[in-house]
Amino acid sequence: MIYSLTGEIIAVDANGFAIQCGGIAFFCFSTMNTMKKIGAKGTNATVYTYLNVREDAMELYGFESQNELEAFRQLITVSGVGPKAALAILSVLTPDKLALSIASGDSKTITKAQGVGAKIAQRIVLELKNKFVANLTAEQSVEAEAAAIAANSEGGNEAVEGLIQLGYSRSEAAAAIGKLDSSLPVEELIRQALKSLI
Repeated sequence: MIYSLTGEIIAVDANGFAIQCGGIAFFCFSTMNTMKKIGAKGTNATVYTYLNVREDAMELYGFESQNELEAFRQLITVSGVGPKAALAILSVLTPDKLALSIASGDSKTITKAQGVGAKIAQRIVLELKNKFVANLTAEQSVEAEAAAIAANSEGGNEAVEGLIQLGYSRSEAAAAIGKLDSSLPVEELIRQALKSLI
């Protein structure tokens, strides 16, 4: 197993990058988030890797952080989620945002990833909820709990839906509403939530 690679980025394309280490260049499939962070061709980087061995191919996946690598490993354990779907999810969600979405039961945010439908997103939430909840920081746990409470109160749920219509993700909206007094009118909840989101 290749744990990590350190070297010069010698090529970048839509699917990943090539990193040269000791005279050998390795192509790593990767996420958009990683490719933004490792830099352009000619920069030096360290990436954490996952080697996927199939009957007909050996594919290397590279990530800029161990958190992103761990999120990728967890995602591919879900039935129906392959490496390409996991990369698509981690291209639109950071590991922290993915953890918050899963912990708060927000499968809709996961469907923003290309090729990930509602059924797969719901399966990800169902199968990974316990694993991700255990790994949340104290602040993320409070946020996820607040999001779940907001989604389960009538006024809170209406306010969450209102914020979604304004372009916020369900987990962002629910976390903002969950911090407020749920007895407030819906309009007031939305107004106060917008102050914290802007």
